[in-house]
Amino acid sequence: MSSEKTSWPEVVGWPASAAVTQINSDRPDVAIEVVPAGTNVAPGYKANRVRVYFDAGDATGPVLYTPFIG
Repeated sequence: MSSEKTSWPEVVGWPASAAVTQINSDRPDVAIEVVPAGTNVAPGYKANRVRVYFDAGDATGPVLYTPFIG
């Protein structure tokens, strides 16, 4: 089992930019997609991708959730 981090529940509520910085610090090998919540995204698992969903209706753009890598 890999010891690499695969989820970031601690960034929920953070500004999206801060969340991206933290995820990139933890896992510089993954691509980070910042997506407004409710946006249709292509389904599918990618071992090197993290999606950060944020509230576009709030001026601070807080992160609403970050699913596991995939």
